[in-house]
Amino acid sequence: MGVDKETAVLLIFTGGTISMSEDPTNGALRPIDFDRLQEFLPELKNTGIRLKTIPFLPLIDSSDVHPPVWEEIATIIQKNYDEYDGFVVLHGTDTMAYSASALSFMLENLSKPVIFTGAQLPIGMMRSDAKENLLTAIEIATAKENGQAIVPEVCIFFEDTLFRGNRTTKKNAEHFSAFNSYNYPPLAKAGVHIKYFRSYIHYPAAGTKLRVRTHIDQNIAILKIFPGITEQTVNAILHIPDLKAIVLESFGTGNAPRRAWFYNLLKDATERGILIVNKTQCSTGSVEMGRYETSINLVNAGIMSGYDSTTEALVTKLMYLLGEFPSLDDVKHKLSVSMCGEMTVI
Repeated sequence: MGVDKETAVLLIFTGGTISMSEDPTNGALRPIDFDRLQEFLPELKNTGIRLKTIPFLPLIDSSDVHPPVWEEIATIIQKNYDEYDGFVVLHGTDTMAYSASALSFMLENLSKPVIFTGAQLPIGMMRSDAKENLLTAIEIATAKENGQAIVPEVCIFFEDTLFRGNRTTKKNAEHFSAFNSYNYPPLAKAGVHIKYFRSYIHYPAAGTKLRVRTHIDQNIAILKIFPGITEQTVNAILHIPDLKAIVLESFGTGNAPRRAWFYNLLKDATERGILIVNKTQCSTGSVEMGRYETSINLVNAGIMSGYDSTTEALVTKLMYLLGEFPSLDDVKHKLSVSMCGEMTVI
């Protein structure tokens, strides 16, 4: 699995903590460019890999990431797809799971690695995790066997673990192990060697070509239920102008209050053509609609199961499907199946 001299990786520099350094004069964080990055990471020059960087100008804090950013990342990959063996996206951690999920849907028939990574501490700080995250992400992006990429997926690499991007959630704002994939095993673990778990990796069908789809419809909302939620609150959300879809974050295995007003509002919304997808509030586990009496009303109201999807995957999948497919029946069908490993249908 050695890296040959012809191997090339494109670094897409969007911003985030990994792209910041500490100003020695006042301690404030400021963006760095690729030349400065190489000063902090001289190992980049000795990898034997041809590296090129495309930076966002200006760099973007991950809190400001929105669908046009996803489109720009996807378009950069599309334009440079034939020239590079893999792609590494440097990104802020707060919305990284959303961006990785979105790209997994946008990059249809992907056959090369797209590895998102970042850092909890700026790259210029003594204990920064940025160095190992970036260097290992580059190595994973170049890893091949028999001429084929070992991990041809959109992934997140952080600390020592490679996750499927659309299965990942940020779990911790303090520790270096910032992410987890609660309902799907890791794709690789990095120690002295990088161990790949090939049975969990998704591979495209032979002979398929990359197709990039970037149309997004942002007319969705999240309705998280809680004890004491009022009729007025639910009614207001379900009557947002131009609303097309809702991620309903329910209790346990997909349970919700059995109050008549709640059922009636949901049923009225689905009859008006609003898609409602049921997502458990639990980090681990799956929606099992109809298992308990408290979820039967949701079935009768026409609500679909999100199975074990993350909120990040459901939000971006809905935006993607509503933007790309005008037929409501097509959208419903694609919601009910796993398109790129984002959920386990039971």
